[in-house]
Amino acid sequence: MSLKNSIYHASLSLVLAVANAAGKTDIPLLVTNNCRDTVWPGLFTSNGSGPESTGFELSAGSSRNLSVLSDWNGRIWGRTNCTFNGDRVGSCGTGACGTSLECSATGETATLAEFNLQAHANQSFYDISLVDGYNLPMAIQIIPTNGTSVPPSNETNLICAGSLQGFNPNKNFNPYNTTDSTYYGTTSSQPLSFESKMSHADVSHWCPWDLQFTPMEEVGNTRLPFDPCRSLCTKTGKSEHCCTGKHNSAKTCKPNYYSKRAKAVCPDAYSFAYDDASSTFTVPTGTGFEVVFCPEGRSTVIKRTLAGTSGAGSLGRSLLTLWTGVVVAVWFS
Repeated sequence: MSLKNSIYHASLSLVLAVANAAGKTDIPLLVTNNCRDTVWPGLFTSNGSGPESTGFELSAGSSRNLSVLSDWNGRIWGRTNCTFNGDRVGSCGTGACGTSLECSATGETATLAEFNLQAHANQSFYDISLVDGYNLPMAIQIIPTNGTSVPPSNETNLICAGSLQGFNPNKNFNPYNTTDSTYYGTTSSQPLSFESKMSHADVSHWCPWDLQFTPMEEVGNTRLPFDPCRSLCTKTGKSEHCCTGKHNSAKTCKPNYYSKRAKAVCPDAYSFAYDDASSTFTVPTGTGFEVVFCPEGRSTVIKRTLAGTSGAGSLGRSLLTLWTGVVVAVWFS
């Protein structure tokens, strides 16, 4: 074993020992399908104690309660257009993780909800990622639990509305019609901030044509709208597109034409590997989460709004950016 690996494994053992000494708690994890059609969620555990199920069928309008332990590091995504037989073997149109209903690997070309529940200083990091591609609109909202003091929901509950299902074309979208209205855990007294530039046509056609998962037909001079979109990294595998090799740093890896378009349609989502500062969210460890497929409304601009806020919050955001880099280095080097 190399010195680097020895140091890494020693460090990892120390981290796990501290976690075990501190004790682990059950964290609620709710998965909701607001899409018109059935979705087959996939779940993958990178580290820690994940849910019992790693893949299941979720009909339109339904939810499923899961739980993970507070050391969980993993991801959730939605698979579409799946067919499985009685032996739970089959295939999916997008998000496929093999040929089984239960996933043993990550999904391909899918919108991801990513979690590191015990990242640093009793904080959980989470994000929506389009780094590997996009297939479904998604929201993440927190579930407060006993003993946790969470930030306001309009700083934690993010939405990526990157396709037409559920998208509200009103650029002045306001879901708070009355003082009693609630919207993804927020109210008119602490409202979410929304992206206000994307039109119906923009959301229909933001994916570069050469990255279409299944190129759509042209009707006359019009290209039909899409849903699934590959990232440039997924398509080419090149280091400059995947932030690997000599491009494995913030200085050498920059956003490409895919990530720029992804960031425009979903400003709070990860668009490439070094998009930490404008894409990573944090809450105290112990907080629960709900992942929603096909939320209604528009994409949020929480990070952009917070960046324009002066005061103590800016220090917290600076520390978040620093520690995000540390966590990435620890878990993925």
